[in-house]
Amino acid sequence: MNLLKPPCDEGVISATPTTAPCGKTRGRWILAATILGSSMVFIDGTVVNVALPALQANLNATSVDVQWVVESYALFLAALLLLGGSLGDHFGRRRIYAIGVVLFALASIWCGLAPSIGQLIAARAVQGIGGAMLVPGSLAIISASFPEDERGQAIGTWSGSTAITTAMGPVIGGWLIEHVSWRAVFFLNLPLAVAVLLLVVRYVPESRNEEESSKLDFLGATFATLSLGIASLQR
Repeated sequence: MNLLKPPCDEGVISATPTTAPCGKTRGRWILAATILGSSMVFIDGTVVNVALPALQANLNATSVDVQWVVESYALFLAALLLLGGSLGDHFGRRRIYAIGVVLFALASIWCGLAPSIGQLIAARAVQGIGGAMLVPGSLAIISASFPEDERGQAIGTWSGSTAITTAMGPVIGGWLIEHVSWRAVFFLNLPLAVAVLLLVVRYVPESRNEEESSKLDFLGATFATLSLGIASLQR
């Protein structure tokens, strides 16, 4: 699963009406909040790969176990992206985004404290659920906050910045593993989460899609998760 490519439809985002327009100063802080939040998701898609040998030895895990440390995260992130975006449209993008940040941070604490490989895999799955709220939420917030003539630049800044932070993940992870512990890789998310929450509360206005009347597709999300899980088992 490619976690590095932004899972979005550029045409849909560009066509979305601006429901919570912001000034230039606030716009910079909104971008910072969306970039930092999404960066947590993308960093954890790469940084954990560096930690696999250390956590395998520490938790007495098999090669299949450590593979599921990666797969459980990618599975729930990919399967629930559409549902995460729909939740923001229905219940408020800022609200769902903030919930995603909190969930991701709590799951990161669980990952860092996990006493067994089974708990680590479960915690990574919860991280994926939080990430599925963050990534589409960040793009929806941008589309709602920036007018059409500024939205392309904002999305480009978001894409470029998250690509840079994603590439930094293995470098930071390698340093933490060598000088601290593999568990520190997950605790790295906590200061980022606090910073994002402060920015969200202070600068990000609430918005939702008032024309959204369709029901949330929980059944579809369940089938997507099951199908991707079965495909992972067969590989």
